[in-house]
This record gives sequence, C-alpha cells and structure tokens, in this order.
Amino acid sequence: MKHFKGLFFLACSLLLAAPAGFAAGDRAKEQRWADQIVDMLIDGEAVWLGPDDARFLAIHTPDLTGAPKGAVILVHGMGAHPDWQEVIQPLRVQLPEHGWATLSVQMPVLPNDAAPADYAPLVPEAAPRLRSALDWLQGRSNGPVFIVAHSLGAIMAAAALAGDTGPEADGLVLIGMGGSSEDPHLNSAAHLEQITLPVLDLFGSRDLDSVLAGREARARAARRAGNDAYRQVEVTGANHFFTGLEAVLVRRVRGWLESTSDNLEQE
Repeated sequence: MKHFKGLFFLACSLLLAAPAGFAAGDRAKEQRWADQIVDMLIDGEAVWLGPDDARFLAIHTPDLTGAPKGAVILVHGMGAHPDWQEVIQPLRVQLPEHGWATLSVQMPVLPNDAAPADYAPLVPEAAPRLRSALDWLQGRSNGPVFIVAHSLGAIMAAAALAGDTGPEADGLVLIGMGGSSEDPHLNSAAHLEQITLPVLDLFGSRDLDSVLAGREARARAARRAGNDAYRQVEVTGANHFFTGLEAVLVRRVRGWLESTSDNLEQE
C-alpha cells in the first residue's frame, strides 16, 4: 500500500521527468488485480468490458434504493484498480445507497517500477475504455450518466471528453486533478478548454502542491471554454485521498450529481 500511495503522490509532482518509453499498459498486472478483486468482492459484481483480446475489469454496483437516479462511471488514479480503498471504494459502495449505480473501471497500469511520467502515453487509452463503459450502461440506466475520476484518472477522463469526438457523458467530477503543461497528454488546462459539459473540480486544502498550484489555470481554462457549468470546490482539511473525510467526499459528489441532474431535467 505504501508503494502505491507514494506513486500517487509522485504522479502530480514529478510529471516533468522524461518518459522511460513503456510501450503499453501492463496487462498481466491488470489480470493480477482482477484475480484478487473478483475473489474478494463483496459489494457489486464483476463485469468484463471491451473486445476479447483487450478486455478489462469493471465493477458494477446497482442502485440500492429502488428509485434509481442515474449512474456513475468511476475512474481510479495511477497504478490502482477499480476497488481501490481510497476515494474509489467509498464512492463505489456508498453512492448506490443514494440512488446512483456505479461502474468502476480498470484503467491502464504500468509495472511497479514505472515513473509517473511514463503514464503519459497511456492517457489516450482511457477514451475507448470509457466508451465501453458508457455502451454497457446504455439501456441499464434510465437517468443521466456521469464520470467521477481521481488524480491521474481525472486527467485521463478529461482528455477523453475533450472536444467533440469523446464519449458522451452528462457531466464530469474531477477529484484532485493535477497535471503538467510540459506534456499534451497531461495538460489538464488544455483538456478543460475543450469541455463544455458540467464539471465539478473538487480538491482538498491539503492536496498535492501541483493540484493546488493548477487551480487558477483550470478555472481560466473553463472560462475560455465558455463553460458556465464549471464549479470549483475546495474542501477544508482534505488531503489528496480525503483521508478521514470520506463521508464529506461522498456527500459533496452526491450533492453535485443531484443538483446537476435536476438542472439537466429542466433544460
């Protein structure tokens, strides 16, 4: 756990390093994650998405209220998996208790010795995975479908939704979004300049330096995009993982989902 937590913290602070040239994600590592998760899964069910030669794991947790409001695709951070204990699992398990089904998706990962900047070439791989998740949810959700993403996953999701050719979600929650202007794949502000759907930019007052340093650039990018539905929220006392403030994280995300869904219904 300490090794992966260290990678998360390095992800936003060391992105200026030159990539080591990893050609593709570590599929064997993904399979090891999947084997562990499926064997120990208590809440939700494992589903496999994508083509047979490139399938990936997702965890579907249905609405538990009997009055579904919509669905949420969850995107984890660097080197993690769709049942990651920090940020992802609280949202995956608790949002269904309030009417929001969740589909937590495995993103591409690299070997344990990969440097954070090595992940930059994997950012484009998020788009086809998110499209597969949206396709799977189509017909299974009567309400809107939002994407909620953390850390490097937030950059991946924003890159996937930038422009007019990305997956069609109804809104995007970016949790602890860092980035680097030195690499186009990791340029959060550039991605946000091409997004006009509703966005919640959520971070903690004790977040990573790169997340806090980039908040003005992200807000300016949303203004340049003419995105009146962009909202930036800082949670006092929260670190990058909302440690000890998981209930606050879920409440903030759920409140935004419900208010945004109400606004979409009125349009």
